[in-house]
Amino acid sequence: MFIGYARVSTAEQTLALQEDALQQVGCEKIFRDVMSGSTTERPGLSEALAYARSGDVLVVWKLDRLGRSLAHLIQVVQQLHKEGIGFRSLQENMDTTTSGGQLIFHIFGALAEFERALIRERTQAGLAAARARGRIGGRPPRLSADQIRMAQRQLQDPDLTMTEVAQAFHVSRTTLYRALKRAERGRC
Repeated sequence: MFIGYARVSTAEQTLALQEDALQQVGCEKIFRDVMSGSTTERPGLSEALAYARSGDVLVVWKLDRLGRSLAHLIQVVQQLHKEGIGFRSLQENMDTTTSGGQLIFHIFGALAEFERALIRERTQAGLAAARARGRIGGRPPRLSADQIRMAQRQLQDPDLTMTEVAQAFHVSRTTLYRALKRAERGRC
């Protein structure tokens, strides 16, 4: 059974072109969404995926109608493949029920993995360059070195508790504990 999925980004756009194309190829059921492709939750797509059974083929008018990104598209099609459901895109002439279509899709997958690896490498290189310049990432500490020394002196007073000292600096006990631990390691 061919199952269609059509999506437009705004209510001003029409699904007619996609629906006509899906009906022409024999889609017996068509699921629809009217929302941006970047939206994570798409009820029509969720219904289509839940409706499809092994041996069915999910058909879209164009690849960008299905996936939010190349990585998401690959993830959805791999899930379909695991469940024995084929995938077909009309405009790109891609059909994973054929060996040629599977090959093309695996090439897409390899390109997406390559892209993720490049992003990871660039990120690591950028972080290393920043560290070399003395910059450390992350959120700035809530307590300065002077405040930590003051807190250490206050904690030597047996009448003050950790909670009272933390409240005096307007931080949680956990934040104070972590700051004191960092100071012990000489990292403040």
